[in-house]
Amino acid sequence: QVRLVESGGGSVQAGGSLRLSCAASGTTVRDYYMAWFRQAPGKQRGGVATIYAGSGGTYYADSVKGRFTISRDNAKNTVDLQMSTLEPEDTAMYYCAAGWRTNYIWSAPGRYNYWGQGTQVTVSS
Repeated sequence: QVRLVESGGGSVQAGGSLRLSCAASGTTVRDYYMAWFRQAPGKQRGGVATIYAGSGGTYYADSVKGRFTISRDNAKNTVDLQMSTLEPEDTAMYYCAAGWRTNYIWSAPGRYNYWGQGTQVTVSS
């Protein structure tokens, strides 16, 4: 059974940093397309960043390019999201996802088979 558990969320002031971590069990992060999504109240869940299975190629939403970095630790079986220069607009519940439905683009929730429960990130101005 695949399980994804996020950690590292919290409250921070604008301009600050947080590092989110997604611990996977029942699967190997190296073998899946892994991603971070976020969802703010009243908004749709949107892709933040992804790291590709195997090659480890990465892609980011335009709104976070240059500020967020996704990485994978195969030994620990985790996927992290380093977030810097945080803005109030980054406030959301952040979710880790794993999947292989490559007929979807990376930022489409339908690409992913498994989801974590989420971790809250709150950025105050």
